Amino acid sequence: MQYKKLLLTSLFSALIIVGAYIRFPLPPVPITLQTLFVLLAGFLLGSKLAMASTAIYLLLGFAGLPVFSNGGGLGTLLGPTGGFLFALLPAAFLSGIAGNFRKKTEHMRTYTLLCLLLGLAASLTVYLIGVPFLKYTRSLPWKTAIEVGMLPFLPGDILKLLVATQLGRTFHHRIEELVA
Repeated sequence: MQYKKLLLTSLFSALIIVGAYIRFPLPPVPITLQTLFVLLAGFLLGSKLAMASTAIYLLLGFAGLPVFSNGGGLGTLLGPTGGFLFALLPAAFLSGIAGNFRKKTEHMRTYTLLCLLLGLAASLTVYLIGVPFLKYTRSLPWKTAIEVGMLPFLPGDILKLLVATQLGRTFHHRIEELVA
């Protein structure tokens, strides 16, 4: 049974890596699909495994492997996008709360609402950590940090949240037998 959890954790780490390479470059922070896969990991796997998937991703990048959208290594983690990367870990935890309740919710509406609310909280957490980090690493005024580190990403993040929620709804019954 544990090998299935290990396999799913590895799979979602790989999906987060792939999500980093599916990007639309905007300076200084590109639009990527990392958050989509972090949210989906949480919705399907729960907090513990979603955080493990995300931690593996961050550790691989810290070790210097080019898994981030702009490479890898400590320089990337301490650069302007580092706060957004670090924020993926609490985002995985928050979205994973919906996954933790997956078995306990008898109604699909409840699960969907949990995914939407906790996914929104997770997405906001990425901004709450990433924007100040961007501000201080680039010595930007708050207004500029918000204009370049948050505002252009809001429509895409709403879309990613809706897609992750729909994918969670679609696959939550199938994943249940693997993570139980």
